[in-house]
Amino acid sequence: MSMRNRLVIAIDGPAGAGKSTLAARLAQKLGYINLESGAMYRALALQALASGVALDDEGALVALAERSRIELRPEADGNRVLLDGRDVSQRIREQDVTDAASRLSVHPRVREWMVARQREMGAQGGIIMEGRDIGTKVFPDAEVKIFLDAAPEVRGDRRFRQKPEGGLPTEAVIAELRERDRRDRTRIASPLVPASDAVIIDSTNMSIDEVMTRAEAIIAERSSVLGCRSSAKD
Repeated sequence: MSMRNRLVIAIDGPAGAGKSTLAARLAQKLGYINLESGAMYRALALQALASGVALDDEGALVALAERSRIELRPEADGNRVLLDGRDVSQRIREQDVTDAASRLSVHPRVREWMVARQREMGAQGGIIMEGRDIGTKVFPDAEVKIFLDAAPEVRGDRRFRQKPEGGLPTEAVIAELRERDRRDRTRIASPLVPASDAVIIDSTNMSIDEVMTRAEAIIAERSSVLGCRSSAKD
């Protein structure tokens, strides 16, 4: 085990699986920091859109990242995301930014820059990170690794329910998720795959409360084995 006295919890999985919801609930329950990797990619994507940097220009994107300041500040109801001191928490959730983030995240040098920043932010433990390569790339030594999955049809329905008015039809959302799955699973840099030591939770037929209960049991078991604190309150 590393010198950390609190856990690093890695939650990976495809888009729409419920990673963000699970990470946020666990962070609040355990008193941990929810370090959102996706929010960091979205913040850089927003910077690229605002600056006119092409999403296929890897070198320009890395240079832009090095000039940008991306901060995650935990709040009672979730993280605030600051880009060069400006609160962009809501803007980065919009569809154009989400699409742009998916496109720029395929670049190896962009991912290397992100991984370096994320490791710095989580070096002391007491964090929960969710994304697509947290347990395989960012924190391969994480004490707890969960791969959260669900059928595309279920993930699409969940996404549609989040934006029932003005959103895409469910069929279009499912098609979009399938295409994103294809990109994530086939990219050269850090493809979406479960870590060899990850516990897989298939939430297709589970409620969020059931997923939460299962995740808490996994964390408690690992904490007991490792003899470290699972909660900031322990």
